[in-house]
Amino acid sequence: MAQAGSLSAEMETLNHVLSLVEAFRAFDADNDGRITQAELGGMLGSLGYNASEQEVRAMMQEGDKNKDGLLSIHEFLEMNTKDLEGGNLANTLSTAFEALDEDGNEILTGEELHEVVQNLGLGLSLENCQHLVASLDADGDGAVSLDEFQLIVDSLL
Repeated sequence: MAQAGSLSAEMETLNHVLSLVEAFRAFDADNDGRITQAELGGMLGSLGYNASEQEVRAMMQEGDKNKDGLLSIHEFLEMNTKDLEGGNLANTLSTAFEALDEDGNEILTGEELHEVVQNLGLGLSLENCQHLVASLDADGDGAVSLDEFQLIVDSLL
């Protein structure tokens, strides 16, 4: 029973990270993987945070590691997931990533991810795998690049 609770908590963490990715992409107006301070303020408002302009500016300064005046998706996720406990989920996804990467295929479908996690004896359902891929699928082709997949793994480690 503890494992089911643990998996549930891990899936909740994963869903939180995926919602951050979806929110970032929704406010990345030119789809370049970076957002401005104004876009960050809009995104925070859409997520229910009523941050002042000063708070948004402080968040930008904290998260903008390369000091280019923009937040990349990597910087955004790092800033918003540093306190998350990914637990075994990060290891599960990392192991799946390594297995997928070995076959040289540069795209990933939900079905492929599910097949790998099942072969590894891991407990992610097909529905969870499809949701994970759909959340990362920027161009709507039903698949994601391994680089996009790695973004989630890195944010959970």
